[in-house]
Amino acid sequence: MIISRTPFRVSFFGGGTDLPAFYQNESGAVVSTTINRYMYITVHPVSPLYDHHIRLSYRKTEVVHSVQELQHPVVRAALEMLGFHEPIEITSIADIPARTGLGSSSSFTVGLLHALHVFRGEYVSAEQLAQEACHVEIDLLGEPIGRQDQYAAAYGGLRYYEFLPDHTVRVSPVLCSRKTIDALHRSLMMFYTGGSRSAREILSRQSKETQNKHEDLREMRDLCSEALHILACGNNLVAFGDLLHHAWQLKRDLVDGITNERIDGIYNRARQAGAIGGKLLGAGGAGFLLLFVEQRHHDRVRAALSDLIEVPFDLESEGSKIIYYVDGRCA
Repeated sequence: MIISRTPFRVSFFGGGTDLPAFYQNESGAVVSTTINRYMYITVHPVSPLYDHHIRLSYRKTEVVHSVQELQHPVVRAALEMLGFHEPIEITSIADIPARTGLGSSSSFTVGLLHALHVFRGEYVSAEQLAQEACHVEIDLLGEPIGRQDQYAAAYGGLRYYEFLPDHTVRVSPVLCSRKTIDALHRSLMMFYTGGSRSAREILSRQSKETQNKHEDLREMRDLCSEALHILACGNNLVAFGDLLHHAWQLKRDLVDGITNERIDGIYNRARQAGAIGGKLLGAGGAGFLLLFVEQRHHDRVRAALSDLIEVPFDLESEGSKIIYYVDGRCA
């Protein structure tokens, strides 16, 4: 049995500039971090005592005789891409519900590919995992998404990603002290606003509107450089919160559906209670709200948002990894 553990991500700045509609003309950029909330994928050989070839368990269970019979598009595409014919059982378990803005779909894809490669005894780098996940989701399945989630899941940590016109991605660690990282973590709060949504519709419309919103997207990209400077200096993290607020004002006006009256009300309540800035994570519409709040105001913000579920988290420095391996293949 093999178990992969792949982190979810929190994106701070630059979301939307990792879409091809933007970075094909000029480079995009994102600053994000992974957190200690994970997607777990298990892969296990199917015993010849069973009369099925593939068993797949996620929110439902599929028992089939061939890869082509699978209904789960990512699993089917990944197995076909890798030419997988071995009898296999695959299960997935997540710490956080899907479609809530933490990049869970790409964490699933990266974790699945990682476990499958290791099942075959193959070493796979973070770069290969990210590239293969992008190929599955964007090229094979035609999802109208960007490339930040796959790279964050594969590499992990607090990083700066540059998306170049030739479709390559340059990955760099965010250079700052451990003290600054700890201070940033202490200033972040995350609340579940409820519900889930598919990013497909919002991102499709955002891609179509890229030309009309090019200046806003360019400014959102350039905020990444300001964020890197703030973190490198480490002496005024309140400016990081202000930057988050500015980025959210830009993002919410990109297309309809990124926010709504309820989300705006929640965000305004948090600001009135002491939050400096924040954003709805992911494409928008529902899911998790990230807030930058000085520690002295945490209790006030919790009280103001007492109708929501707060989800504490730590920052994760690693990307997808294999946490359990036992070679129990059937002869």
